Amino acid sequence: MEYTNQRIAYGNTLVELGKQNKNIVVLDADLGGSTMGRLFENEYPERHFEVGIAEANMMSMAAGLAQTGKIAFCNSFAVFASGRAYDQIRQTISIGKLNVKIVGSSAGLSDFGDGSTHQSVEDIAIMRAIPNMTVLSPADANEAAQATKAAAEYNGPVYIRLNRHDCDNVTPVDKPFEIGQPTVLREGKDVVVFATGICVGMALKTAEISPIDMKIVNVSTIKPLNAEKIVELAGDVKSVVCAEEHSVIGGLGSAIAESLRRTGKPIEFVGINDSFGCSAHSYEELLKHYGITAEAIYKVAEEC
Repeated sequence: MEYTNQRIAYGNTLVELGKQNKNIVVLDADLGGSTMGRLFENEYPERHFEVGIAEANMMSMAAGLAQTGKIAFCNSFAVFASGRAYDQIRQTISIGKLNVKIVGSSAGLSDFGDGSTHQSVEDIAIMRAIPNMTVLSPADANEAAQATKAAAEYNGPVYIRLNRHDCDNVTPVDKPFEIGQPTVLREGKDVVVFATGICVGMALKTAEISPIDMKIVNVSTIKPLNAEKIVELAGDVKSVVCAEEHSVIGGLGSAIAESLRRTGKPIEFVGINDSFGCSAHSYEELLKHYGITAEAIYKVAEEC
């Protein structure tokens, strides 16, 4: 089934996986109605654990369950999943290479009404820096479903970043998710735009209206990043643009720059410039305020 909301796609995929694999368990920290962990709870209440507002305890419980052979999915808002439980994620889950999947919902600025305390502008940077952690940032609901399946099959810690809002699907509904591989969605000769999350759809819209011949690459795995492939994809264009709904420090742009550091390619970023989020009347208002739009991608590509 095709969905347009990443959270709903994730929740329903968890239910599907739970039917296939009795070792899958789900933990929520008082936000199951928002993370869509509630869908799993409704079907398999004996395999769902509501821990309350206690993310650190949730990660420790998940680590214990993983050590008994369970595949534990931990759900919370991205800002809490990556921040409030950092020590437990680092010390137990990641050092131990435990089979725990951490799913950060309402990522980026998508929780527009609750302001900076609930908006994760640094979660990719945090999770990317932790050894043994795999970091996934799907472009749309189709890819969110497939990334969930891939994470369940992968043996080790995984962080999945999910948006709160509906968005157009830009990837095929049944395309398997291959961890570590960027995907070319549009060929071009002038500029390559490496994008992740909702910025993939924005980049494709930019390419449709731009006189610049743009290659659009969906980077849905932030870590591990196939550096050789990134160099290859940038090899035949004049310049590089990275677009993400995240701080320009430590996220996708930093990962791409690390891969291209010896190539001498001009590279520019579209993202949040070392700032927290803020409250707004709408998600679109926030994206425009922080310069995360199709128009912003075009402007940066033109100047690059």
